[in-house]
Amino acid sequence: MSAAIGVLIIGHMTVDLVPGGRELGGTVSYAAPTYAAFGHNVAILTSAAANEPLLQELAPFAKLRVLPAAASLTYENVYSERGRRQYVRATARPLPASAAPEAWLDAPYLHLGPLAGEIEPGEMAQRFPRATKMLTLQGMMRRWDDDGLVKLRHWYDEEALERFDIVVYSEEDVQQFPQLTDRVRRVCPHLVVTNGRNGGTHYHDGGAWHYESMEVEPLDLTGAGDVFAASLLASLPRLAGDVQKAVQVAGRLAAYSVTRRGLDSAPKPIEIEREMTRVLED
Repeated sequence: MSAAIGVLIIGHMTVDLVPGGRELGGTVSYAAPTYAAFGHNVAILTSAAANEPLLQELAPFAKLRVLPAAASLTYENVYSERGRRQYVRATARPLPASAAPEAWLDAPYLHLGPLAGEIEPGEMAQRFPRATKMLTLQGMMRRWDDDGLVKLRHWYDEEALERFDIVVYSEEDVQQFPQLTDRVRRVCPHLVVTNGRNGGTHYHDGGAWHYESMEVEPLDLTGAGDVFAASLLASLPRLAGDVQKAVQVAGRLAAYSVTRRGLDSAPKPIEIEREMTRVLED
């Protein structure tokens, strides 16, 4: 008998177009090895092109259910004197709540990581009434025009957000929608707004607590927010559900992550033990 699923991650994997080819990306891709490093049994619900070769990189970390599509969600970043512009070059299929296998509905932890509005968060959360549920909001805040240029989408769904225990996003994600934080913190038990090397803020029960990151020499910032969110949720079983302590662990593990590239940015077991011990002894 296979082991029960401990963490279910739902969202699109991405193909990132880079000089020289295609790279695996997306929240599910960085979160899966992070949860696995904590010792969780992981499953992923996603959609991608039939026979997408990049999915092979996720197989060591998680069980996969892939809804076949004509293409995988594909992003390209274009840099110029005006800064970075992000484009959607192809999209995969939506991920309806009904696509989650019955055998996975008892997963105690649910991480929704949409990247192109492919999930209806409220409907998906409703299917997992017993899980501790986290939403990383980034992908709900995106829209794009006919040429694929990604722009801000002013997404806010109070009824959906009330169904989540934790919501995570970065200040950069909502810099053109600053009022969102005050709205979300009123309806979600735990909101964490990250701010890179400056740490971030954890909002809970009317209060706000700053957490620190670490001074490191960054190599690649890609995926740091996903490592942060996954480390937060992954820490909770060992911290008796204490989100504030989990945020501290996650902030430091995200700092380690930027010193490495690709899926190697997931935390190492020695780093996890070091930071868990530090928080538990405080």
